[in-house]
Amino acid sequence: MRILLAILMCLPLCAQEAAKPQEPAKPEETKEAAPAAPQDQPAAETPAAESAVSGSIDFGYRWVDFRGGHFNTYRSVVNLGEGPKLFGSDITIQGPGGRLFDRLTVSANNWGGDPYNTLRIGARKTGVYDFSADYRNIAYYNFLPSFANPFRDAGLLVNQRSYDIQRRVSEIRLDLRPGKRVIPFLAYGRNSNFGTGITTLVASSNEYPITNRIRDHLDNYRGGVRLEMARWHVTLEQGGTLLKDDQQVFTSGFNAGNRPNPLLGQTLFLTDALQAYGVRGNSIYSRGVVTANPFTWLNVFGQFLYSLPETDVHFTQNNAGQFVQLNPLLFFTAQQDIFSGLARMPRTSATAGTELRPFTRLRILQSWMTDRLHTSSFGTLNQQLFPAGGAAITPLTASDGQRLVMNYNQHQVDAFYDLTRRITLRGGHRYVWGDSVVPASSLTTEERSKLRRHVALAGAAFRTGGKLSANFDFEGGTSENSYFRTSLDDYQLIRARARYQAIASLGFSANFTYLNNDKPTPGINYGLLSRSNTFSVFWTPGGGQRMSVLAEYSRSSMRSDIFYLAPQDLVPEGSFYRENAHTANALAELPLPGYLTGGPAPKLSFGGSLFRSTGSRPTRFWQPMGRLALPLHRNVALVTEWRWYGFGQPFWQFETFRTHMFSTGLRISR
Repeated sequence: MRILLAILMCLPLCAQEAAKPQEPAKPEETKEAAPAAPQDQPAAETPAAESAVSGSIDFGYRWVDFRGGHFNTYRSVVNLGEGPKLFGSDITIQGPGGRLFDRLTVSANNWGGDPYNTLRIGARKTGVYDFSADYRNIAYYNFLPSFANPFRDAGLLVNQRSYDIQRRVSEIRLDLRPGKRVIPFLAYGRNSNFGTGITTLVASSNEYPITNRIRDHLDNYRGGVRLEMARWHVTLEQGGTLLKDDQQVFTSGFNAGNRPNPLLGQTLFLTDALQAYGVRGNSIYSRGVVTANPFTWLNVFGQFLYSLPETDVHFTQNNAGQFVQLNPLLFFTAQQDIFSGLARMPRTSATAGTELRPFTRLRILQSWMTDRLHTSSFGTLNQQLFPAGGAAITPLTASDGQRLVMNYNQHQVDAFYDLTRRITLRGGHRYVWGDSVVPASSLTTEERSKLRRHVALAGAAFRTGGKLSANFDFEGGTSENSYFRTSLDDYQLIRARARYQAIASLGFSANFTYLNNDKPTPGINYGLLSRSNTFSVFWTPGGGQRMSVLAEYSRSSMRSDIFYLAPQDLVPEGSFYRENAHTANALAELPLPGYLTGGPAPKLSFGGSLFRSTGSRPTRFWQPMGRLALPLHRNVALVTEWRWYGFGQPFWQFETFRTHMFSTGLRISR
């Protein structure tokens, strides 16, 4: 924090130096002194220079008063910690004519241990360069004891699919000669993931929860050129990626797994295990984008992308304990697997479209896209089993090659017609087609599938002189086949939006969404019905100078039914989910009168969020809040905030928590 304050204190000095004009050279000698100003004439006033530094910084301290419940559930849902925090900052330095930059911006949010941190730096010098650097850090924690817990009914609060990981995404980009016709650019990005968790080692007739260590990153290098002409624009880009994944799954000590009863008189257990993945990948790709306006009534665009990724995989597994092989029946105490494989996936994607305006009131949009990939792979597996008191057995030494082919195409036409100045009608059609080849597995043979889907599109837009506007959109699709069990098949999608501005300070909006999807395939019988209704009001009397109120309420429902094969015994089972939910959000800001210093008035904010649902997993969530901003100086305010988090689930009382959260700090603006 002290380093940050020191940087902020130096920013005005740096800005003054960057914006300071060069002084003209002094003449060697002056022939005649300038006449003095008369005594009774006031000296000319020099206008104050405009500040070169602007922005704000918000920092302080947060306290978390955990009142009870399951702390891991709190971390899975909220995960805000206590301590010194940089809540937000946005600094801009203007330095026209400076040697290094004309404009420099720095923004940072949620630093100090929060689960989502961002940092962005931008610098620009007119006609020379445009530089940007972005960084995001996402801390993901998931440990809900009601999920993936076969011992939940016995009161054991464990989770066999949990994560405590961090994903970091960063990108640096440099554009040269911005604003010119030819703009070269270079960029580098990195996406990394690391942390720990719990997963299962799957063995015949049992599963064992063990530690999972995650380590992977992807580097993306790219560069190219943009051509900016009067009627057309072209982007040419060449790039490459490098992938590294070193995940490990391991344990040490007695582990009985998820099977409480012996099998044929033998107790199955795990004592030691190590799975190590070594994945290395690389890819090259080329991309081209073109947009053009050859005529005033015609716009065209297109994009082409080709990539060729390759992946090299090495895997080893060593585990000890008591295990079983069912066909043929064999009990053994140790297992060793070694696998190596190589895969290539050439992929071609392209889009193209036009916007045609043959008449003043008619606009026709046409688009086409294709995505074609072909994966070819080859792998070798060597497995050894070690029975108790016997010689090692090699039941499996196999080499195999597989291929996956998937082609997806889509063509869409939309027509927009202005029936009047206030009414626009829309009609269109979307056609989706493709084919795929899925490799065989131990349970199925090679499968070939075709995708065919027709979708009807319709809509209307209505607007008055500024008071009322409304939009309505409809999609209705029917499919001969689809790739995935939960894909859109025979469906209807309706969206409606309306906004009414009663007076300048009072407005209303409403949104409605409806989706009905059916897939009557035998053995699947998938059905999804989702509805959502939202109503909001915003009131800002006096342009928000007096007070402002924003309130929103949503009513939603979901029904999902699907049949599947249980992996442990391949018996058909059904998944039936129901949810009916109420969601409400409100925030009011009220300036407080009678401030003694005569400066800016304090501002009180209060409101909160509410979520209540019934059905398969009823949930209660309540989050009221209050905030007071007290000005201490023209550019400094003391900000204090309180929040309450209450979470509960009637079916799983152990997944509840309650906590107070307090924060206080300074907001400095310039």
